[in-house]
Parts: sequence; structure tokens; C-alpha cells
Amino acid sequence: MDRPKILFAFFLGLISLALAGSAVHVSAQQQTPQKNKPQPGAGSGQMPDMPGMDHDMPGMDMRQGAEDKDPQAEHGAMDAMSHMHHHQMGPHMYMTKLRPSNPQDWAKADEIAKELRESIEKYKDYHVALADGFRIFMPNVPQAEYHFTNYYDGYLESFRFDPTLPTSLLYKKTKTGYELIGAMYTMPKRVTEDQLNERVPLSVAQWHLHTKLCLPPKEDRGHADLTRFGLTGSIITKEACTQAGGTYYPVIFGWMVHVYPFEDTREKIWGQ
Repeated sequence: MDRPKILFAFFLGLISLALAGSAVHVSAQQQTPQKNKPQPGAGSGQMPDMPGMDHDMPGMDMRQGAEDKDPQAEHGAMDAMSHMHHHQMGPHMYMTKLRPSNPQDWAKADEIAKELRESIEKYKDYHVALADGFRIFMPNVPQAEYHFTNYYDGYLESFRFDPTLPTSLLYKKTKTGYELIGAMYTMPKRVTEDQLNERVPLSVAQWHLHTKLCLPPKEDRGHADLTRFGLTGSIITKEACTQAGGTYYPVIFGWMVHVYPFEDTREKIWGQ
């Protein structure tokens, strides 16, 4: 299978998991999660849910637009195409604009990176991450960055922010295993940019959302036209997607931001 088809199959897998995860998330919100409970997908025949989880928050409206009426699309996901973000996704990704820089924001960002770096140092041995409940998302699919996700911490990130507890650890595949390069924080897609700014300053980092997705008709998903459908396709409006027989999502998954605390400059740490 060539690379575009692999990427598309990977992405369809993510969408399927997101839709299937609705009932799981509803159940999780009806009870207080326990730190030591089994992680989704760990030792069970089921695929895990995904990072960037988009849970209900009391007093907050889950809807982002009149056309966004599918509650199953409210769940987040890993950064499935991280290697394509800034170069090929174009209108299918919304990135927050960098706000004017100031010393206070950089001081806050420096502290976040310091706490993160110290807390995940032990995970340079990826076996430790696995032992601590992180799970590799789709390990058999070629990726630029592999997300090792702690679903408990991802769930809690909807309600609180602890720099030492990211939703996912980011690794590069090596000949002998995995090399730790960073981490990912998440928030529900319904939050405002000011709320994102309260966690990680928008003068330092750019959060992103995946947008304007048109999934092809079910009968065509095995041989879809990748120039039209998906996160690199030309279809970017609901009208065009409907005309093509597809299913349209104006916004999918949750907010995500990557941090690379082992880099040697502030700009590289925050991906500037």
C-alpha cells in the first residue's frame, strides 16, 4: 500500500474510534475515574480511546455551530498527521495566532517546560512509560511521531492543568525502540482561545484544531479520492461535501499543543 493510502486508512481508523468512543466517554463522566484503573485498550481486545479527549464540562455548551449536531464528533484525538501539519493541511487546520510577546508569558512558558522536562525525564526509557500506564496509539502504523497516551490524565486535562501530566508523550521510532522527544497537552474543542492562553500562553505556543473534514461515502472509503476527501482534500465546505455524498465535520477532535522540552532554545521547545 502506498503512503497516501496508508495515511488515509490511518485517519479513517481514528475517525471510527472517535465515533465509537462516545458511549465510553459518557460512562466515564458518570463516575469518578480511579488512577489505578485499567487503561482503555490495555490487555482487553478493544482499541483505546484517543488523546485530546473532549469531555463535557459543567456549565459549558458542547455545540460549536448549528451544523455540528453529532455529539460523537465531540471527542478528541491524537495528532494523526503531525508530520503534515504546517506544510500540507492548509484550510483543514486552524492554528491560534501568536500574540505579542512579553516577559511574563515567557517566564510562565519556561516554568511549564521545566516542570514537564523534569517530570518526563524518566520516560526516556519508554518501558517506564508503558509500565506507568501510557499506551502506544496505533504502533503498527508508520508515523513521524508516536503518541504514548495516558487516558486518565487526558480525561483530567478537560478539568485541570498540571504541566507534569501531559495527555501524551511523543516518541520517534528507532532501530531499538523509541526516543522521547516531547509531549502533548489537550483541551476540549469548545473552550475559548483565552482559556487556552491561561494554560499555555498564546504568545509562546500555537494550539491547533483539525477542521473542515469531509469523509467520503462509506462505500468509497476503501478507494477514496484523496485529492478531494480527508484532511488534505480539496473539499472544505459542507455544501461541497454533501454534493459529493460525504459526511462533513466543521471541527473535529480537541485542541492540541506539542512541547519539545529537551530542545536547546525556547523557540524550538514551543515549535516556533
